[in-house]
Amino acid sequence: MKAVFLDADTLGDDVDLSPITDVTGDLVLHGHTGPDQVLERIQGFDTVLVNKVVLTRAHFEASPGLKTIAVVATGINNIDQQAAKEHGIRVMNVTNYGRSTVAQHTLALILALATRLIDYDRDVRAGRWADSDMFCLMGHPIMELEGRTLGLVGYGDLGRGVVERAKAFGMNILLGARPGQSTGERDGYPQVAMDELLQRADVLSLHCLLTEETRHMIGERELAMMKPSALLINTSRGGLVDEQALADALRKGTIAGAGFDVLTEEPPRNGNPLLADDIPNLIVTPHSAWASQEARQRIVHITAKNLAGA
Repeated sequence: MKAVFLDADTLGDDVDLSPITDVTGDLVLHGHTGPDQVLERIQGFDTVLVNKVVLTRAHFEASPGLKTIAVVATGINNIDQQAAKEHGIRVMNVTNYGRSTVAQHTLALILALATRLIDYDRDVRAGRWADSDMFCLMGHPIMELEGRTLGLVGYGDLGRGVVERAKAFGMNILLGARPGQSTGERDGYPQVAMDELLQRADVLSLHCLLTEETRHMIGERELAMMKPSALLINTSRGGLVDEQALADALRKGTIAGAGFDVLTEEPPRNGNPLLADDIPNLIVTPHSAWASQEARQRIVHITAKNLAGA
């Protein structure tokens, strides 16, 4: 097996890649690969490892020896899958590696928004507590999670991890049925149509892949259906939500808050509606929910197993 890893730096410098090198035997590492470097760097290799580097039909047509693409992540929307299939190229990805860290991050966003943690910290640092004539500040309404409804769109490994942790806070669980999915019950939790989920959820958390069917699944219409007190959490993919519509909704008070670990463009070099300074009760983190050392090392081991079975 002759393999090249085009963006190895995306796994960080604190993981052990030896499980992959043990399988491939010969692994060439590139920390970063720009779009104009991809074609040259994959020539002569039968196996290409990528995280976020985009591979297209043109790359496959010019690389007849390419047999395997190993995506060291779950999402594979950076690969032209139809073209890969037509060229007999196997595409593999990594699943079930980040339940603990992503679920932890999701709950951290929910808790921070529900308790208005950042707002109160900002008030203290601005001297408002010191200037108060009371022993405490209560200017930001706090949501108690116990008895509230957590609505999930996507009930795979990550969604289940979030449910396990949310139940510890006494939350009720409601699952959303996207078009083509049946309503009823899953694991004892009600699964309802999306419109009903939007209306009933106190916290809506997204845990699904980005496809043409899920792109902008939450837009102006959907946000208007949510409770004014509701929170929206996205630790999946930025394109699931119309970001301009969300920015507008937060400014208008259509919903109460949002926590995002993902944006449509990453890094957001061209700006983003959610990065404006005047949006209330919004937390944006830099796609870091997946990135514990433990989870990244897990990715290496799963990728090695995938390659060994190729």
